[in-house]
Amino acid sequence: MREDNRSSALEFILLGVSRKQEQEDFFFILFLFIYPITLIGNLFIILAIRSDIRLHNPMYFLLANLSFVDIFFSSVTIPKMLANHLLGTKAISFGGCLTQIYFMIALGNTDSYILAAMAYNRAVAISRPLHYTTIMSPGLCVLLVSSSWITSGLSSLLHTLLVNSLSFCAEHKIPHFFCDIIPLLRLSCTDTFINELVIFSIGGLTVLGCVLCLIISYAYIFLTIWKIPSTQGKKKALSTCSSHLSVVSLFFGTSSSVYFSPASTPSSLNGALASMMYTAVTPMLNPFIYSLRNRDIKSSLRKLIWVRKIYFPQW
Repeated sequence: MREDNRSSALEFILLGVSRKQEQEDFFFILFLFIYPITLIGNLFIILAIRSDIRLHNPMYFLLANLSFVDIFFSSVTIPKMLANHLLGTKAISFGGCLTQIYFMIALGNTDSYILAAMAYNRAVAISRPLHYTTIMSPGLCVLLVSSSWITSGLSSLLHTLLVNSLSFCAEHKIPHFFCDIIPLLRLSCTDTFINELVIFSIGGLTVLGCVLCLIISYAYIFLTIWKIPSTQGKKKALSTCSSHLSVVSLFFGTSSSVYFSPASTPSSLNGALASMMYTAVTPMLNPFIYSLRNRDIKSSLRKLIWVRKIYFPQW
């Protein structure tokens, strides 16, 4: 194989969500609508939590970190897709492709870990309320978040380095709107057994660990709620979990349908639409899901907007 066929010299073509131009125009407008809402919504959640001392507790600390991750998670793919559409090109360099893969895996895993940590936090708050402040100490919260970032970054680095070692000598067209690792492996003329083994083992452990944490946490939650004598008390306890359950269902449901459903591979139209759900739509909806059912968040957002109107009336 000639040296100029090595992957470092390659440029890939992102075919997008659909092969039809009118559909691509529709998705461009849709992404153009989704992206600023995602940035503004998650930024307001972070500012509201930071500015209100009542929200300086473990639950909102984890929520602020989730919003922080969601801002960057959506920024990995959407700006490139919008820029390519405006410039009339679908090209992405191999370095750009590796960058997307690294941050997509790292931020996606971090999102999963934080959602699992939030489930554990809810379980402690409901099943062990008297020991909540002792168990969910500031040190533990920082440890949970920092270990999520470090673990995700290291595992993503391994995936990226393995992809970087591959050679690509076939058609360089990726049937997706971003560089996803599975469609990229299919274009390689090098044996990808090690890559697939690492994806299966590390990815499987990540998903299994997060799902087990979610199942065990909510098992404790529902057992505790079941013991509450009053119906009103049960409804109140369940309402504190409804937002988190909605976000978990959206994120894990759509991402699992991409990577674990044989009928919806990442390179299919259904797979691309599901990928759009967990990479773009879910980060946009998260601030609304948490704020609409949370009085403290709504109160802090109203105060934040009111202060901005006073000091920045031109805004």
